[in-house]
Amino acid sequence: MEKGRDTVKKVFQFLFHRVVIVALLLLVQAAALVGMILYFRNYFVYFYAFCILISLVVFLHIINNKSDPAYKIAWLVPLLLFPLFGGLFYLLFGTNRLSLRQQKKMKIVKSNFDKIKDSVSAIDQLKEEGEPRAVSQAKYIQNYAHCPPFQNTYTEYLPTGELKFERMVEELKKAQHYIFLEYFIIQEGVMWNTILDILKEKAAQGLDVRVMYDDMGSLMTLPARYWKELESYGIASCAFNPFIPVLSMKLNNRDHRKICVIDGCVGFTGGVNLADEYINAIEKHGHWKDTAILLKGEAVWSLTVMFLSIWDFVKEVSEDYSQFFSARYQPVPAQAKGFVQPFTDSPLDGEPVGENVYLNLINKAERYLYITTPYLIISSEMVNALKNAAKSGVDVRIITPHVADKWYVHAVTRAYYEVLVEAGVKIYEYTPGFIHAKTFVSDDLYGVVGTINLDYRSLYLHFECAVWLYGTDSIADIRDDFIRTMEKSGEITLEQCRGVKWYQKLGRSILRVFAPLM
Repeated sequence: MEKGRDTVKKVFQFLFHRVVIVALLLLVQAAALVGMILYFRNYFVYFYAFCILISLVVFLHIINNKSDPAYKIAWLVPLLLFPLFGGLFYLLFGTNRLSLRQQKKMKIVKSNFDKIKDSVSAIDQLKEEGEPRAVSQAKYIQNYAHCPPFQNTYTEYLPTGELKFERMVEELKKAQHYIFLEYFIIQEGVMWNTILDILKEKAAQGLDVRVMYDDMGSLMTLPARYWKELESYGIASCAFNPFIPVLSMKLNNRDHRKICVIDGCVGFTGGVNLADEYINAIEKHGHWKDTAILLKGEAVWSLTVMFLSIWDFVKEVSEDYSQFFSARYQPVPAQAKGFVQPFTDSPLDGEPVGENVYLNLINKAERYLYITTPYLIISSEMVNALKNAAKSGVDVRIITPHVADKWYVHAVTRAYYEVLVEAGVKIYEYTPGFIHAKTFVSDDLYGVVGTINLDYRSLYLHFECAVWLYGTDSIADIRDDFIRTMEKSGEITLEQCRGVKWYQKLGRSILRVFAPLM
């Protein structure tokens, strides 16, 4: 009897979970839209013609816009199959167009970054000390992400989520002025509850404590309007792009960044969200391998401005950023070699900064290039870049998961193996479980640690961030961690790729067409 009650309770909890309710409402709206179009076409020939005209205009727009060719194909297929309502669905879900009011707000965000670039850039020093490859990369990031390179920044590569959690707790306890957290996923458990206790304590002491989370990313992990609960503890909070059950193109753009800033002079970013699977406190997809990076010094300023820019955008406020400047709370510069350049990538400016940084690393690698990524769903341009690097004698190696978090995404990742392995790229799958790390390291000189996956959503649709490194001590640590991880991974051979069943290849081919929409 007790077991039966528990089952019924679980069923009710599932049926009334906000995810289920929202999904049903969206399905009803989609069905109503399609039904309305089909109904009216039988009575109003002009309405039918109007819908076809919209699809034709959308078709021409897609053909001529600057988006990635694979993204175009993913929309052209349904548009050609369902011309009656394909155009309307593209207008709802396929564009990133902002309203005039939002465009004005985003211009303010950009102007804040321009002020940083003009005032604190170490680009001239890099020109004197660095090689041409480094200078051109740093100039690109500065000009198009509006994030300058810095010196005087200590970097510590954190090869596991567990170590990131440990170091983050240590630094949070030392906070004296303010704490800013911005994460894609927050979930109650060992990790978040431990951090939340510290935040409550610091807020009670009068510190400026702020938490921002992505409402879509935390849809399954937090109750609705969780920000209100945080505010009851004295913690300023908001949800980025609140998820509402209305068909809208705004569903596309999520805040996938992971940022922690403490007193403007200590910062963290990387792949680790604030949930227990990231520190292996629970097992979700086998052993969870992730990475992060700790910064201390001048470069934390860029992370601070990244947070404040989106915070002010969401909250519709305008703050004096100078009151959060790192030099106010760290008067003695950190002593460390190399250059550190945190950068952000926005889906709203038409510039794929993350992808271009990765392409520059691939194209300019001379000896080796090591990559870890949970997803390998890439453009033809990046496929060709990886192939050309390998064919030119560069030791190109990529580690992906063996245990999938999403079977269909993993199937598309594996669809890219054969063409890359044929060209000499070495691909490994992390045998113990799921690898969520997003790292590049090359030639013992360059490294990137951040939140940017090798998939279309990360590269084109999400707000992201990462740290580009040149000549820092932490680069050797990234390289060594890759080698240790590779030793726990299984290499994918060409025979394995060619031995895939025909129906699996067919399924992967179909999924690959729609990969940009996943």
